[in-house]
Amino acid sequence: MPPPAISLADLIFPEQANHNFSKILGDLKRSNLSITNRLRSVRHDAAFVDEVADTFGLPLVANERCGSWYIAPSRKAGSAYFKSTDGHTGQWKFSTRRLNLHLLKLIGQHEGCIIVDSTRRGKRMPDALSKTVPVWCCVLNRALFPDNTSSHELVVPPNVVSDSEKSQMEARLPEFLASLLALDMDLASLQRQLKQKPLRPLWVTPEDNHELLLVVGDQITVSFHPIVCCTSSRQVIGTEMSEAGYIQGAGDDTENWALGLTAPIFWQHADRLLSTAESDLPALIRSLLDSPDTREASISSELKQVVAPHLFVGALSPSASGGLLASSSSSSSSSSCVVALVPKSTDPTTWVKSKTLMEVGIGKSNKTASRMLRDALPRTCEFVSRFLAAGSGEQPSEKKVVIFCDTGRDLSVGVALALYCWCFDAAGNIQQCNIDDREPFTKNMIRIKLGHIMTAQPDVNPSRATLQSVNSFLMDWRK
Repeated sequence: MPPPAISLADLIFPEQANHNFSKILGDLKRSNLSITNRLRSVRHDAAFVDEVADTFGLPLVANERCGSWYIAPSRKAGSAYFKSTDGHTGQWKFSTRRLNLHLLKLIGQHEGCIIVDSTRRGKRMPDALSKTVPVWCCVLNRALFPDNTSSHELVVPPNVVSDSEKSQMEARLPEFLASLLALDMDLASLQRQLKQKPLRPLWVTPEDNHELLLVVGDQITVSFHPIVCCTSSRQVIGTEMSEAGYIQGAGDDTENWALGLTAPIFWQHADRLLSTAESDLPALIRSLLDSPDTREASISSELKQVVAPHLFVGALSPSASGGLLASSSSSSSSSSCVVALVPKSTDPTTWVKSKTLMEVGIGKSNKTASRMLRDALPRTCEFVSRFLAAGSGEQPSEKKVVIFCDTGRDLSVGVALALYCWCFDAAGNIQQCNIDDREPFTKNMIRIKLGHIMTAQPDVNPSRATLQSVNSFLMDWRK
């Protein structure tokens, strides 16, 4: 009589074996998500982006931060800032902080553009492309072309956004339009940039028939500027371990894997990086980041950026700010005033170094520093007001206020916003009246001036905590 068949339940693995299986699976996953595989996947997806650009003949715009990894710098026409969180189900939003109006000129000049982004495993396209961009197009069409009702429809990818979700998004559109109109922007100028033609999104992924999409794009171009939403990575249904090293959305979450490597540095040294063994990559990346060429390029891109009349912001670094700080402290008649938000906490009574230099010590750019900014703004605004009012021989139009912080994107922008409201009128002229005679600041007034700043410099990114400190100071200063 044959022995009974053994079932799976009869198999007993020792506890150590189970532990080893888990370790092996973890090691396999980590090896598949290696830096080498990520960079190879990025270059693979970038080739697809190039193909899309050649097919449509439109300029490539990177949806930051991820999008820049998939576009060679020589082909990158600009950056956009559409957040996926603004397209999450039930949280749809038209952001007045991220207006992306700088794209309109590019779109008008080239009769459209391609916005490049990606998403991680499991999704066909990011919410930024499937929902945030369509809402942006629709709201702008309604604001800029109120009589062209055929452009007022919300157009979304039907294979990604359900009819139910679309109808819920449409119900929010009047609210979104009102928030844009409340900024009191020069809509006629924006309309001229688009050459009287509204926007219409369409979508392309590696799985699509590009020739068919090109035909659709040509049809759209007759009446609209096509906004091609390009998802660079193909969708991975299972796990990465089944993809022979390919990683969907490899350029995402770089803070978790890139060791400080940035998209421009990757493209500058792509062949060298991809030919280096995984074990040697950390050392190579460190050497690239520490090279003089990289530091100089970083400094030159982070120096003063105009964000509003008379106001500039920049990243605080020894090479970028040292000379300017020294000249400001030694010359009280300088036409430039510097406010340096230094990354350490210091006694407020020591902040003023000269008539044209103030070093505000509230710590590094983080939530704590953003909250401390509230208490620093009264002194800062008073200091800059004295500089602007002083009769130093220069015309008011020649005076400049430069605000530095460690990133050039957060705290310095918050201070610039506070100064823009405190020291300048609605037309951007230096305030001449006594502060006690001014109208109270309102949220809408602050929002309008923030819109001006974000339009002038869309890559700055003041945090919510920073903006809350600015609002709190401006709206409560009389109390």
